[in-house]
Amino acid sequence: MLLDLSNITPIVAFNFILGALFTVCFLYQGVFFLVGILRGEVRLPPAKRRHRYAFFIAAHNEEAVIANLVRSIKEQDYPSELIDIFVVADACTDDTARVAREAGAIVYERNDLARKGKSWVMDYGFDRILNEYPGRYEAFFIFDADNLLSRDYVSIMNDAFDQGYLALTSYRNSKNYGSSWISSAYATWFLREARFLNNARMICGTSCAVSGSGFLVSAKIIEGMHGWDFHTLTEDIQFSTFCAIHGVRIGYAPAEFYDEQPVTFAASWKQRMRWTKGFYQVFFTYGSQLVKSFAILRRFAAYDLFMTVAPGNLLSLISVLVNVTFLIVGSLSHGFLATDRELAMCFGSIAMTFGSMYLTFFVLGLLTTVLERGHIHCPSRLRVFANLFTFPLFMFTYIPITVAALFLKVDWVPTQHGVSVTLDQVMDGAK
Repeated sequence: MLLDLSNITPIVAFNFILGALFTVCFLYQGVFFLVGILRGEVRLPPAKRRHRYAFFIAAHNEEAVIANLVRSIKEQDYPSELIDIFVVADACTDDTARVAREAGAIVYERNDLARKGKSWVMDYGFDRILNEYPGRYEAFFIFDADNLLSRDYVSIMNDAFDQGYLALTSYRNSKNYGSSWISSAYATWFLREARFLNNARMICGTSCAVSGSGFLVSAKIIEGMHGWDFHTLTEDIQFSTFCAIHGVRIGYAPAEFYDEQPVTFAASWKQRMRWTKGFYQVFFTYGSQLVKSFAILRRFAAYDLFMTVAPGNLLSLISVLVNVTFLIVGSLSHGFLATDRELAMCFGSIAMTFGSMYLTFFVLGLLTTVLERGHIHCPSRLRVFANLFTFPLFMFTYIPITVAALFLKVDWVPTQHGVSVTLDQVMDGAK
């Protein structure tokens, strides 16, 4: 029996085509998910030698958390003489610098209010390190002040770096999963990113992407830039995009660190507005280069990064604008531009779209929670269970953020951190 398409309105057809395009664009991530399930965690050969590293930490008013990070670095099962810790206290009005020094870090103090943002702090700090310690380090770890490291973090990253990678990312976990439905949603997303994106990319032999903190960059790259040259609102994804375009493969190691997630929706909104605006900046700056790289040079990593910075945002934006415009204009036309039946079909199409999105995110959250349950440190089982249902709602909030970030001016605003816990407390399930 042939399908009768004569009753399908243009707006319903539009939504169907857009949904199909979205599915095609991201089908490869479904393959990655299967690889992550079937192949498990990537296995790295032991390093032939131990390399010398420097940790770089940008900190703005982080006296509550900075000492715990420095201590977790000093407690690594890796020779301490091969690790130095640098903290750049950026325009601090508290005792971040003093606390970091007392914990054992080398501290630089910066007060450049004209150039705000982590990327400028990195540029300043790397420039000083290269001038004051020329040729001393083989690679740099980049971390945020609120992070904590598992005790074997450097050892595992050293195994990967010894394979010759110029950049590496690692397993991003969360130290405050149970603080709120917002923090648990963040945690789920990053667990999924580690196991079912970067881990799968590594297994498949394609390039990974760095995200926020917990990544390594070879001194060769830092020396080549004489600092840090990536200054969009998302310098991490900008760096990943640069690597994809130029054929620099970013590796992944299952070295675990813990990140503090926003607890309130307001804080989350500000942070994700900055991320989304940064994605737009990267897309409009590098979009054509990414297309050329995967269309001409056949670099799958460029396609992967293009999918990351472009379609998700743009397709969502187009869908929202077209459907909202149709509903408003159609309703005001009193049947001239759209009949009641057509409006009802539009509502039905939108409901079906959101229903399928909710189901997709629910299954994604469920599988991530089940398969990565050993990495979830939360004292409340109820929070873990409830997150299965609230995680899709959290992901839906990206839709208004996508629209707002396109039109509003977004400045870099530091995220406040106040969850002062040790690694042992996190492992015990402390909030």
